[in-house]
Amino acid sequence: MAPIFEFTSEWNLLAALVIGFAFGWVLERAGFSTSRKLAGVFYGYDFVVIKVFFTAAVTAALGLFLLNQMGLLYFDEVWMPNTFLLPTIVGGVIMGIGFIMGGFCPGTSVPAAAIGKIDAMLFIGGMVIGIYFYSFTYEWIWEDLRNSTNLGKVKMGELLGIGEGLAIFVFIVIALGTFWLVDTIKKKFKIEDVNY
Repeated sequence: MAPIFEFTSEWNLLAALVIGFAFGWVLERAGFSTSRKLAGVFYGYDFVVIKVFFTAAVTAALGLFLLNQMGLLYFDEVWMPNTFLLPTIVGGVIMGIGFIMGGFCPGTSVPAAAIGKIDAMLFIGGMVIGIYFYSFTYEWIWEDLRNSTNLGKVKMGELLGIGEGLAIFVFIVIALGTFWLVDTIKKKFKIEDVNY
């Protein structure tokens, strides 16, 4: 991503710090500092995580599309990383296992630790150990995998052979369908919302 401000790196770090604190505060206030709430999606008793993730993705996609249409932002000037398919799948599986075991993702563990939750502190400790393990074994184990299956810069519309607007519309329909599905499951099995 591009720097937020065209100032010195110190100003960018300060902006990142302020945004980080604000994001952590929002996560904590939304109840995402509770491992039971986050893990609930895997055990079928709480689907808030699915709704939040889909809402965030739809908001970002729609916002970028509309800004591009209004000439306020240009897709071609927005930095995006290449997609490495196999490493992404392997990394997603490893993160998913960690998510189920620990009840946090990397982002939600920080505000949980900040409010004194021991399980979140242990989770961060495990995450740091994993980072060091990856770093020290990168050339032996991970380098070939990391650089494999490079698909370049992938956009959903180009991948599906349809326009960007139609791709976003399809994504919104999938999100709404998912919302309907999880609400139906909640009603069928009488799953009540719980405040942890």
